[in-house]
Amino acid sequence: MNLISLDGVVKSYRRGEQTVAVLSGVSLDIGAGEFLALMGPSGSGKSTLLNLLAGIDRPDEGHIVVAGVDIVGLGERALADWRAAHIGFIFQFYNLMPVLSALENVELPLLLTSLSRAERRQRATLALQLVGLSDRLEHRPNELSGGQQQRVAVARALVVDPTLIVADEPTGDLDRDSAAEVMSLLCRLNEEMGKTIVMVTHDSRAAAHARAVMHLDKGELSRREELRA
Repeated sequence: MNLISLDGVVKSYRRGEQTVAVLSGVSLDIGAGEFLALMGPSGSGKSTLLNLLAGIDRPDEGHIVVAGVDIVGLGERALADWRAAHIGFIFQFYNLMPVLSALENVELPLLLTSLSRAERRQRATLALQLVGLSDRLEHRPNELSGGQQQRVAVARALVVDPTLIVADEPTGDLDRDSAAEVMSLLCRLNEEMGKTIVMVTHDSRAAAHARAVMHLDKGELSRREELRA
């Protein structure tokens, strides 16, 4: 069953007086429970595609259906509410608030919900336990290693129980051992919790953890490579 369907998605940006085409009629189906890696050279449109899937950006043309909702047709407020409820985003540079503890950083997405303070802290604590950081709840980002900070970011993405986790170069700022730990964690989320993950990466070692890899070049998807069932 497809969780995500893109049909004829076109995206371009204005650069001065010039229009730069980024995506050229991309169509793509992603099944529920998939772990898909998107690879391609810089400027190929990978991060743009990820932002469109997450409802952070809008296409010029085409449809993007996620869990039965065509998000292109949503108004700004409805799209923001949808994104808060359904998307967990993992960034390359963590995007943690430096003045907040790990627990408070993970709790941030829940401030948009109707959960009580006690319920928010309980869910944030559980998310940090799932990523192996139950002993770092009160540590601030500057007291954590890069790998630990990225695990906090994974916990923050997970805490809303998202329909889709999107990860933009999640190992790009990590050493090899920390990168392996983060990718192992993403595999667990996919295999044990059934989370659908779409990841952009330049790293072939990271991509090897996905179930399938697709390549994007000059705004067009080319081949799909199945890595494991």
